[in-house]
Amino acid sequence: MTYIYNFADVQAADVAVAGGKGVGLGNLVRAGLPVPPGFVLTTAAYEAFVDANGIQARIQELATLPSEAAPQDYEDASAAIRDLFTGGTMPAAIAYELAAAYERLRDDGDGGGGRDGGSRGGDGRDDGAPVAVRSSATAEDLTSASFAGQQETYLNVRGAEALDAAVVDCWSSLWTARAMAYRNREGIAPGDVRLAVVVQRMVEAEAAGVMFTANPANGRRDQIVISAAWGLGESVVSGTVTTDDLVVEAGTGRVLSRRTADKEVMTVYADGAEDRGAAHQAADGAARQGGTTEQPVPATLRNQAVLDDGAAAALARYGTRISDYFGTPQDIEWARADGNFFMLQSRPITALPEPVADTPDTWPLPYPKGLYFRASIVEQLPDPLSPLFADLIDGSVTRSLKTLMNEAVGSDVVRDGDVGLPTINGYAYYYYRSSAMWRVMGKAPGAMLALAQGKAHMGMTGWREFSHPRYKEVLKDWSAKSAAELSGEELLEGVRTLLDAGTVYYTAVESVIPIAATSEISFRAFYDKLIRRAGDPPAETFLLGYDSEPIRAEKSLYDLAAWAREVEGLAPAILHQATAALAESQRSWLPPAGMDPALWQQWHPRFQAHLDRFGHAVYNLDFASPVPADDPSPLLDTVKFYLRGQGNDPHERQRLSAARREDQTERVLARLGQTRLGRSRKAPFIRLLRWAQKSAPIREDALADVGLAWPLIRRMLLELGQRLVYSGVITRPADVFWLRQQELQSAVEFGLTAPQPLGTAEPLAPVAVAITGAVRPVRADVVEERKMLWRGQAKAAAPQLLPETRWMKRTFESMMPARSQDQPGDVIKGVGASAGRVSAPARVLGGPQDFGQMAPGEVLVARITTPAWTSLFAMASAVVTDVGGPLSHSSIVAREYGIPAVLGTGVATQRLTSGQQITVDGDAGTVTVEHPPA
Repeated sequence: MTYIYNFADVQAADVAVAGGKGVGLGNLVRAGLPVPPGFVLTTAAYEAFVDANGIQARIQELATLPSEAAPQDYEDASAAIRDLFTGGTMPAAIAYELAAAYERLRDDGDGGGGRDGGSRGGDGRDDGAPVAVRSSATAEDLTSASFAGQQETYLNVRGAEALDAAVVDCWSSLWTARAMAYRNREGIAPGDVRLAVVVQRMVEAEAAGVMFTANPANGRRDQIVISAAWGLGESVVSGTVTTDDLVVEAGTGRVLSRRTADKEVMTVYADGAEDRGAAHQAADGAARQGGTTEQPVPATLRNQAVLDDGAAAALARYGTRISDYFGTPQDIEWARADGNFFMLQSRPITALPEPVADTPDTWPLPYPKGLYFRASIVEQLPDPLSPLFADLIDGSVTRSLKTLMNEAVGSDVVRDGDVGLPTINGYAYYYYRSSAMWRVMGKAPGAMLALAQGKAHMGMTGWREFSHPRYKEVLKDWSAKSAAELSGEELLEGVRTLLDAGTVYYTAVESVIPIAATSEISFRAFYDKLIRRAGDPPAETFLLGYDSEPIRAEKSLYDLAAWAREVEGLAPAILHQATAALAESQRSWLPPAGMDPALWQQWHPRFQAHLDRFGHAVYNLDFASPVPADDPSPLLDTVKFYLRGQGNDPHERQRLSAARREDQTERVLARLGQTRLGRSRKAPFIRLLRWAQKSAPIREDALADVGLAWPLIRRMLLELGQRLVYSGVITRPADVFWLRQQELQSAVEFGLTAPQPLGTAEPLAPVAVAITGAVRPVRADVVEERKMLWRGQAKAAAPQLLPETRWMKRTFESMMPARSQDQPGDVIKGVGASAGRVSAPARVLGGPQDFGQMAPGEVLVARITTPAWTSLFAMASAVVTDVGGPLSHSSIVAREYGIPAVLGTGVATQRLTSGQQITVDGDAGTVTVEHPPA
């Protein structure tokens, strides 16, 4: 049997034979990269050694540890297994082939940058060529898991006996405690791994280091990160020496940044040293091997850059070649000898984050002579906008607002170019031309009168009798059409029509919100100043216990869970399934793997009925964000929460709130009837109370239906996206959200979104018009760049007002839905919107994709919460938001749940981190970061 493969003989599919590192080196050689010569001792040699020494069964017995095994258990098992290898004997056939391959390696001579071909020891014995002996496990250097550092490496090994010993030690390092624990976490069974060994000529490295062909800090694939040190590179990999760090632009080789360290020590060869700490020595002590040692860096080199800009660019070019060859970002170990670079190994970078652009720190105004506000509809847009939504919503909001204002107070008030919804660093802002702002403010009294009179279909009557029915009628018309059968032009027209209908509806809702706010403010002021006495409850007691759409949605989920517990076997079946699997099965109608189809047939239609009624609630108005109808995962997590017996019965909570409300109302009315002054105040008290009690639920109902058209809009856009995938324009259907409106319009006009021919069912059936010949979809790179830009923008804290002048802050800051972002210290101030005080860990959530992280009893921290977030309130001990006020959705729902809420902090999601202990004081309107005692 052949146990030796030269690097050039190792193929990409030889992982089972040569291990991950061996395959990587074989690929580098075939790609024409400069690689020091070497060979692979295959996994067959490992198996032959184990079989010849009869230790396989004992290895499996020792290595099979329970999931709850302690670190010491792994250490004990490792020591016992490694003793088995130390006591073994190398089979003669393996020893012969290994020695012959080693001799050929020495005969290769210098090989370019290598050390001398061999030297004589003091006793006249030929020490042989210096080599590095590295593990190459079958579960190592893979795309899914690198297993970096889990097995051993031995450097500057000299002589055949030392090589034999190093190989055996390398084999046994497959069973180090850290390697076994790592594989256990990754779910790789002990019997599924083997070890090959890479033997490679050492390079007389004057400098060495590591190169990442994508930036691991921000995920950017257009940046190469290099760490460099004097001497050998093993200490760079292990982190025992200080390195120079550079970031290089991949496309140009330009050095974007560099940090030149004060390099005190370097790793060098320790020729003749008998140092087991650096390179293992044979058990009988007879074999010589140099190993490595550390020595001071010469004074002239300590603060000198290891790589100048030219060398860094040259090295980066090798990195780009390697990354392009493998088709995925690489973690590369390199060395430089005699001015030449050598690639020592390459592995895929694992756990690389999605690329993120730099976070913006300036806020340039698109129209200088104007005022910009993050308020009103923008409160429902907490994140940067997707490009398509940004383009479509700007014109839609402008048309809607202009129509409303002109109908309410006159056609000359809002003129072309006066208002808009532009984006700055991706964030939406209401824009008013300066002259238009004063014109609109001058008409404010007339606008308020028009609102009170219900002109332009404003107010609660207008919402109930005109805006809401009209929105539903537009939705009904388009819902009757099959998206798959519509042309691209019709789909785009449907999207625009539905979005306009939703915008008009939201504009109408904005006329309901001030009425609801005024009613509650008026009642609170009257009650607190003229009615309330010591011992009386707060004003909100009289406003709780009523139904609204978010509360009805919560009760529906609770009832689903209660029903599921009554169906034999259903509750455990749901709890056993992963939430993602349940969500996918809800979309496909097929039961998840391992679930009884009969149980699924009972569950699916009931849960679907809930989604049909409540699944349009938006987490974020940007239609790039899925709604529950698309991804019900957050709702399924809430159902599981209830199935585990957690949370309170919302029916009982509502009943208790209503009973307390009625009891306190009777008490106050009885007291008012006892005096003449009281009787004079009784009628206005009742009138204001009924007005506030009627208005708040309507406000919540109106807000909850803003997204009525969103599931259909998303279906239409994803249908367009699927067609653009077929046509070679984008990579995934959801990439359609990252196109600009004009790009989508042009694709439609060019025929790239035509429906598939009738009778065609294949998912990749040909389309009438497609772009062919391109390696990637033609807009793929642009889409990825926009996503990268968005991720960087999402880390920014968008100012509430622009320009950030003293006058703007003094005039408008008190009206904004968020406090100042300049809040140093451990106390963050906001608006106390629901009374109470709680100390608990924070849970900072960016959106529905994070909902699964929420644990019962944590403080919910978010930029905003909409009605779609209501299911989380059952788990939360308190609520903190960046945006919102005492009359926002968050405050109303928090009061219903009886949990503290501090809203409109402006900075909570920037300043707080998940797991951080905080105290939320809803009475004082503060959030305090707690520090553990020293």
